[in-house]
Amino acid sequence: MSNLIKRDETIVLISSVPLDTHPAAIYLASLQPGSRRSQKHALDVVARLLGANDCLTLNWGALRYQHTAAVRSAIIERYAPATANKILCALRKTIKNAWRLGQIPSEEYYRAVDIEGVSNITLPAGRELSAGEISALFQNCEDDPNPVIGARDSAMIAIAYGCGARRAEIMSISIEDYNPENNELNILHGKRNKPRIAHVVSGGDKLLRRWISIRGNEPGPLFCPVTKTGRIIIRSMTSQAFYVMLQRRAAKANINNFSPHDLRRSFVSNLLAAGADIATVAKMAGHSSIQTTVRYDRRPEETTRQAASLLHIPFRDKKKP
Repeated sequence: MSNLIKRDETIVLISSVPLDTHPAAIYLASLQPGSRRSQKHALDVVARLLGANDCLTLNWGALRYQHTAAVRSAIIERYAPATANKILCALRKTIKNAWRLGQIPSEEYYRAVDIEGVSNITLPAGRELSAGEISALFQNCEDDPNPVIGARDSAMIAIAYGCGARRAEIMSISIEDYNPENNELNILHGKRNKPRIAHVVSGGDKLLRRWISIRGNEPGPLFCPVTKTGRIIIRSMTSQAFYVMLQRRAAKANINNFSPHDLRRSFVSNLLAAGADIATVAKMAGHSSIQTTVRYDRRPEETTRQAASLLHIPFRDKKKP
């Protein structure tokens, strides 16, 4: 990636800076583990465009409007609107940390972050899984020759689809977060540290109870690695392990490729199709804005066609003479 600005002492740090006073390190530390890798990559993109090796070697307090404007122009040419806006968001928040740390004057800070987002008029990302595909996933878990792995995977899929939980959230759930008396699951490490309560019902409760009966009540992560012999190791799983599991299940069930987030999209779409209020669905999904929930809606075009038929156009056919 070519640099926008020649490497010099005004932009690139020559000496290391303690992480507790480094704007990028503070920003990344404020994120959930599942978001840090992607946002670190976003900040590294900015840093390399400005001549640094990575975001931890860039002097964020030295950035001015001409730098951020140049970065915006470069990423518009190289990335899709959604990715460009993610990079710009990380850029603004890191510069804000530099301002809070007294590393950039207020006037220069407000100028530097005064860059517009990128218009994002695109087709919706991802897809909605059909009822048949969801059923095939669960059936594949039931047919697993290792019943312990099958029970664990079906419970994880039930939480992803039935509760709309993100994969990072699923991996961070502890067994103490589940209340079997009222089937409530406390998701304490949601995006932007927003906790919420998920209701494990409609069959998901049975799958989760079955897994817990196998796992046992030992404190620790709710979902754990399982060996080929069926031995459960009480330690955390990674988000990547959940992704690999879904890909393996999809291949064995002859399902077209889908992402873990598509289970969440299906959760939102199916609730809306069943008549749930969009504000309620937004709360269940942990969305800060209803507009975010709207983007997750993957209901087929037949839904809008039926809605259009509700409108009556008042006219009379002109009688023939």
